[in-house]
Amino acid sequence: MSQDFDKDDYPGRPKILFVGVGESTHTHAWIDLLRDEPFNVRLFCTSEGIPPDDWPVRTYITAFEHGPLNLATRATLHPSDRLLRFAKRNIARARRVGVSEMADRWLAKIINGWRPDIIHTLGLESAGEYFFRLRRRFGLEGIGKWVLQLRGGSDLALAHLDADRRTVIAEALRGCDQLLSDNQQNFRIARELGVREVQLSRIGTVPGTGGVDVDALASRWSTPPSSRRVILWPKVYECPWSKALPVYEALKMCWDRLQPCELHLLAMTDEARMYFWTLPEEIRRGCRLMYRVPRSEALTAMMSARLMLAPSLVDGTPNSMFEAMAAGAVPIVSPIETISAIVENERNVLFARNLYPEEIASALVRGMTDDALVDDIAQRNLASVRRLADRREVQPRVANFYTSLAAGTS
Repeated sequence: MSQDFDKDDYPGRPKILFVGVGESTHTHAWIDLLRDEPFNVRLFCTSEGIPPDDWPVRTYITAFEHGPLNLATRATLHPSDRLLRFAKRNIARARRVGVSEMADRWLAKIINGWRPDIIHTLGLESAGEYFFRLRRRFGLEGIGKWVLQLRGGSDLALAHLDADRRTVIAEALRGCDQLLSDNQQNFRIARELGVREVQLSRIGTVPGTGGVDVDALASRWSTPPSSRRVILWPKVYECPWSKALPVYEALKMCWDRLQPCELHLLAMTDEARMYFWTLPEEIRRGCRLMYRVPRSEALTAMMSARLMLAPSLVDGTPNSMFEAMAAGAVPIVSPIETISAIVENERNVLFARNLYPEEIASALVRGMTDDALVDDIAQRNLASVRRLADRREVQPRVANFYTSLAAGTS
């Protein structure tokens, strides 16, 4: 670890250690809320992924393989040199210490040495449960306040129904000092699991990315969104939270009624991609596969979209919905509890349940043919998204939250 990395920019000011997935744009967006605040901020990666080289936040990299990195902003568990890396691993193996155990011990050493005022885990599955076990194992309970941030609906919605998982989850949630969430339904479940009111977010619900820059997105469009002919499907997932196959069936039902139209597909999972090739050739010709693209490119794609397609089985308050609202694209989302609590059908969104191709097809046709509805929703959503997820409003709330938590004030 270099001297530049280990030196705090703001001596005496709060120290915040984030623990989470290093390559996630959600991770970067949340931490960037503190970019201009006088906090000493670091991130410990729980994944093999690495943040972009130009992201300036000091980051602990646990990936076994990686290239040369800027040691002023990156500290690594494993050397970039291949021979040194394997030598270190073999020495650890001789001592019966695996790669994951090396990471565990490193995080415990970091916390004991740096002694952060706040340890913020980004997600229950991706970081919270891991830190809960590590905290107890290494006796770290007395160091810093623990903030556990839940990821949308995926962390709790299904898992808390499983009796075995429920016990583990409840124990972790009850161990944190503050529980953050983007929806009230997670707080309801947390109460059922024994979390006390004083542990629930003192700033209420907050978008998991810290919200969207409404003015910046809104300034990029002026012509009526009804003039656009693109449908953006930002998360083409086949997973427990969202199903792509019913959407494919919907496209088969209504493709001819959507024309002229182009469908942009982002972040496609392997299974969803396999089934994509079963679509008729005429549909595939009208599709543009973009896979995983930088956040800036995804936002540019949103600016050209008339509709944003995101039906789901489980979700929180999706950031893609807020981005669409600010960009003038009409969201097609599912009427699950977390979403229907904050938006209305045909006023802010078009509802379609994820497992019902007929409903998805109907929403697509309505959105691509009813110009007046599309333009009305787009104008109405500018006011709605400012109320729900304006990053300029969220940022000071979050900064004040960390300041008061570090100071021990309510």
